[in-house]
Formats: sequence, C-alpha cells, structure tokens
Amino acid sequence: MVKMDSPPPRNGNGKVAGLPIISITPYLLDESSRDDIQERRAATSNALHRACRDFGFFYLDISAFADPREPDDLAKLARKFFSLPQQEKDKLALKNQDSARGYARLKENVTNGKADNHEGIDFYRPVENPDKTKPLWGINQWPTVPGFREKYERWVEKMKTLGMIVMEAMAIGLGMTPDEWKALRSQVDDSFWVMRVIGYPPLPNDHDGFSCGAHKDYGCLTFLYADPTPNALQVFVPRSKPGAAADLTGLPAENGSEKGVWISADPIPGCVVCNIGEMWEIWSNGLYKSTLHRVVHRGSNYRVSIPFFFEPNFNAKIAPLPAALRIIEAEKGEAKKTKAIKPYKSVVYGEFLTSKVGNNFTNGSGKYTNGTNGKYSNGN
Repeated sequence: MVKMDSPPPRNGNGKVAGLPIISITPYLLDESSRDDIQERRAATSNALHRACRDFGFFYLDISAFADPREPDDLAKLARKFFSLPQQEKDKLALKNQDSARGYARLKENVTNGKADNHEGIDFYRPVENPDKTKPLWGINQWPTVPGFREKYERWVEKMKTLGMIVMEAMAIGLGMTPDEWKALRSQVDDSFWVMRVIGYPPLPNDHDGFSCGAHKDYGCLTFLYADPTPNALQVFVPRSKPGAAADLTGLPAENGSEKGVWISADPIPGCVVCNIGEMWEIWSNGLYKSTLHRVVHRGSNYRVSIPFFFEPNFNAKIAPLPAALRIIEAEKGEAKKTKAIKPYKSVVYGEFLTSKVGNNFTNGSGKYTNGTNGKYSNGN
C-alpha cells in the first residue's frame, strides 16, 4: 500500500511506483461499533484528500462492501453478450434510442480523432417521460442474456450507495462543515449515473489508435471493475523526476507538451479503481485534478471492464465549494502570494453533459465521441 503522508514514491527510473490503496471500511461500520471509529474515518478522508490532490486516481478497497464474486459474475455475463453474433448485438444499437443508450460496435467510438478498439453497451439513469429524440432521454436497452439485467441493476444500486459514502468521506477530507456537506449531498442524491460495459479484443499491431484513447472523465466519481488483465489501463501522472524521460505518447493536443509518465493501474482483488471527473475539479476549484487515462490492451485475451460513473444530479449547479476555497486561500497566504483566487466557472451538470453529447455525434452512428478535445470518452 502506498502511504499518503509522503511524496509519491518512485522507482529507480524516477517514475511513480503506483496508485494509493484506500479502504472504505471505516465508513461502513456503525459509529458505536468501535472507540476509534472517528479516528479511522478521519484517516480515510485524509487519504482520499491527498490521493485526489496528488493523483486524481486511487484504488478503493471495497472488500467489506461487495462480494468479489458479484462483479466477476457481471464480467461473465458481459462476455456472453459480446460473444453473440453481431446482428444480435446490433439489435441494441444506439440509434434505436437517444444515441447514447445502447450498443456501440467495435471502433465506433472515437477519441482524439481515432477509432477506439473496443465495443460496449451504455446505460444511464432512467428518466421520467422518456423521449428518444432528446439526447440522453431515451430508454435503456438491455441484453436478453439470462440474469444480465437483474444482476447489473443490483450492481447499479450498490455503486450508487458507494458513491454517497465516498462523497461524504471526501467532504470530510476537504474540511466541509455539516451544513456544507448537506448542500453538496443535495447535488448528488439523485445521481444521473452512467454505467458502461466494455469489451476489448487484443489491439492489432497495425491499429492507428488505442484500445481507448487518452481522455478525462467529465463527471464526478468513476468506480471501475475490470477483469484481471494486466498492463491495460494506464494513468498519466504529470510529475516526473528531473532528468527522467517523459512519456508523451498518445496525449491529446492540448496536453501534448505536459511532462509526466504513464503508469499502469492493474486490477487488485477486492478493489475498484476510482478516479475523479471534471465536476470535482470545479467543486475543488482546481485543488483536485481530473486525470488523463487510456487503455492499451496488447494481451492475447478479450478484456472486459465495467466502469460505473457516479454523477451529479441532472439539474445540479456545480460551483467551487467554500471549503476548497478556504484551503486554497490558506495555502496562498502561507506562500505569501497576493494574487486573487480566480474561481472556476460554474456549470449546470445536465446542460454540460448534453452539450458534450450533442456536439459529438459522429456520422449519424449515434455514439457521441471526443471530437478533438479528447476528454469525454469515459472508457476504462
């Protein structure tokens, strides 16, 4: 486990050695169950705060929250779906609904102008009065694989619960008052969640692109379960030891000169990989950074990943939080800086999301893509 009370550890080549592992167990225990529960919760919250500042990515140990066999079953169901004849999968095509909910073929998703070597099926929070002519406002299309919908909907409910637990822990780590947490909670208590089920065949040697190109997640929190495939998910850490060789391959144009290294985020039993999206960057006024990541799967197996995106409420207005501004102001004072803090521009999440989806339809295929900015693919 990486200790979070010291600078990010590095190996002999100056590269960051790995992401921190944080257990959510203290927030699952009853407050009266242990004398040291508040101390343990504070330690978890502090670790989350440091991980969000230093990496934007971390492992979340949920072994006390979810039976590891549950996501394993989901992966098996996913493989059954992806192994169906193409014409069967196409019955759930995105174009049948709102161009966001449903199945996308291999290489239909595009990141940074290049086709991604994966296929997937997307689900969103159900909405009232569905209208498939409106972006995001259709009906989820579920595979007919026996048990698929039942087990995935159970996972959705579990991840929604986990999202609220982690949000509270992060609020405490950020130093929010009870009233401030109550206000933040009201922005995520009806999360406009998204879940993707993604299949990655081996990346062909002649493929001009990646399994999923470098991007940042646009929402709040991502909880990723992936099968045991190693060396596939990579995280860009924009810090490298002086003199160490930087790896800039595959960075979007606006990040192409940024110094840093790609590190692997291989699956760890009992954990999900968690990262923060751009809404947390706004809430924290840049104190926390949404981090670039990509998938490069060159193994021989068919990789399956199941990212769940715990997002704000559709109508939530996202603006810098007073607690984050207090930290930034205090640090500015310690550094004797006099320049005024510039708050991030606020956004209404649903409007932000719809604009990204609406601006990125490609050739009528129905799948919104990254266009040229490389930030909104949400593949892991």
